[in-house]
Amino acid sequence: MLIPSSKTILAGLAALLLNLGLCFPSQASQIIISVADQKLALLDRGRTLAVWPVSTSKYGMGDRFGSYATPVGNLRVAQKIGAGMPQGTVFKSRRPTGEILAPNTRGRDPVVTRILWLQGTELQNRHAWDRCIYIHGTAEEYKIGRPVSYGCIRMKSHDVTQLFNAIGLGTPVVITPTRLQKEIQQLSKVAWKS
Repeated sequence: MLIPSSKTILAGLAALLLNLGLCFPSQASQIIISVADQKLALLDRGRTLAVWPVSTSKYGMGDRFGSYATPVGNLRVAQKIGAGMPQGTVFKSRRPTGEILAPNTRGRDPVVTRILWLQGTELQNRHAWDRCIYIHGTAEEYKIGRPVSYGCIRMKSHDVTQLFNAIGLGTPVVITPTRLQKEIQQLSKVAWKS
């Protein structure tokens, strides 16, 4: 009989808590998004709770109005929209339209399921809020993992629902051009020192 390691058990427990929505907002202390890897990690005091594939902008990184680029640096979750809505709920101007789209609906590119509206905390990303930069669900899940957005961070509906349930308002978000593992290692060193 195989006995799982404590690391495997903890990872499974974290995934179960996320799936059940039992991970309280104060537990998930930070989100890191790697443009290089097209991945998002949810961390708690330097420990990785979950990693999901995402899509950032096809226009690269930046914060200029009209650039359609993904801003980088330190941001925060300023607003959460869509709690309790069915997966695939279509939003227009952050309001549910009543329409629900199945995953991988081709020819449609709306914001779906959940919205985490980001606010920049630095000069380099100060326009994120006014540019309506979100972490949100997409109906085009087959495109996840490639840079295809117009500035936002897209996730699969199931994944963005888990993330939405695991975090609170004010959760710090780091969007980095570097590799995810490098950023996590740097944060882990800081977490162990504090």
